[in-house]
Amino acid sequence: MSIRRVMALAATVIFFCLTPYQHISAAEVSDQDAIYNECVGCHIKVTPGIVHEHMSSPMANLAKKEDQVRCQDCHGSQHVRMDDYARADMPTADTCRECHKKEHKEFRASKHNLAWFAMKSQIAWHNQPRSIVDDGYRGCSGCHKIGQKGLLGIAQGESVIKYDGGKEMEKYRYGNAQCDACHTRHSFRKSEAQDPRACSNCHMGFDHPQWEMYKSSKHGIIWDIEGNVSDGSQRSPTCQKCHMDGSTHDVATPWGFLGLRIPTKENVLALIKVAPSLEKQLTSLAAALPSGNFVDLDDDPQWTFDRAVILQAAGILDANLQPTKRFVEIVVQGRAARGPEEFNKLRSKIKKICRECHAKDYVTDHFVASDNVLKEADHLFAKGITAVQGLYKDGILKKPEDWEYAPDLLQYYNAKTSIEQELYLIMLEYRQRTFQGSFHASNDYMHWYGWAPLNTAVNKILEEAEKMREAHAAKKNK
Repeated sequence: MSIRRVMALAATVIFFCLTPYQHISAAEVSDQDAIYNECVGCHIKVTPGIVHEHMSSPMANLAKKEDQVRCQDCHGSQHVRMDDYARADMPTADTCRECHKKEHKEFRASKHNLAWFAMKSQIAWHNQPRSIVDDGYRGCSGCHKIGQKGLLGIAQGESVIKYDGGKEMEKYRYGNAQCDACHTRHSFRKSEAQDPRACSNCHMGFDHPQWEMYKSSKHGIIWDIEGNVSDGSQRSPTCQKCHMDGSTHDVATPWGFLGLRIPTKENVLALIKVAPSLEKQLTSLAAALPSGNFVDLDDDPQWTFDRAVILQAAGILDANLQPTKRFVEIVVQGRAARGPEEFNKLRSKIKKICRECHAKDYVTDHFVASDNVLKEADHLFAKGITAVQGLYKDGILKKPEDWEYAPDLLQYYNAKTSIEQELYLIMLEYRQRTFQGSFHASNDYMHWYGWAPLNTAVNKILEEAEKMREAHAAKKNK
């Protein structure tokens, strides 16, 4: 900020701190300056931190005065008294679009924009208290509000997700300014959003500790040792370098959040050779799937079958291995899994970034090794799921009346039995840490926080399933 601008703003602040709240006449300054000065004059007393952040922000100090962003540019000019604050507009990503058209377009195409939609597709979300998931933004919604509210999904025969025109958004006064998830208000600095710590409050913890993985990897250690520089000159890559290279906002990864892919027609038809009894179901499923091959990946029938079991337990495929409503909502519309075309495009993009520092073969070996870690994790997970499915099939476990599928991985901690709780932990904690730790080169997270407890959990499931069968048989024989 220039010395002249600091002095001018300071004079405005002092004047309004000493003067009763009033309108400034157009004769003294321009109408827009009058509105802005009036905002500053009041808010320096009511919310001084916000005034300081805005005054020191890049947008308030652009070289051309006519380009400078003032309070009313984002909040409108209807709020003019202390008691009518509700008339102030709350900005959204569309507000930012007026100046940042390219970034807005990229953001709308990103997985971040689908975060709210994806959260609402989870059955467990709807069973949580309103204070956590809705008004309070204290649970999943606290991070998922980066996603656009009001997305309605794709109706039959259509290809584009619809928008309700702002109806859902109107229910929330706060939490619609998606850009501020990374460019926090009222500073909105690019440098802040370039720092990997900007990602840490959401990408951390139980089911997605990417921040902890990055920090404990060599990439994160170098970044930390060398002073946390994030302006593009640093030696070590940051989250943004790998996932938003070139300051793009269309964030997406090949494997996605859950490490899933949409099986191809060829993958499914290959299963018929090893499971001929399922030929009718598999042929029907294959007809609904894309063709193609996934780069670098060994799509052997066992892995395809294991992934089908996982999708079945998540209610994405039904008992006959056919796509369900969840398949449409979660996989197609929520983009929780990739088909070969998108997967290969994203894979090539991120490998190219890695090759800026690493040899081509080294990069390929790292990705293939991580793929194989996920493959082994999927096989163990499928073994645990199959054991629980057998308990339901044999009547040892009874499907709750309000459940559509059983077991249902998406019920999370609302699962009724301890054996199903282990499946939930595998899905969201152990398996996540196994494959994410591997790709992020955090060996301890991959093994001791992921692979090791995953094995323990599967062994618990198999042991508990055997005990439940013995108890059931004993009860029948009485």
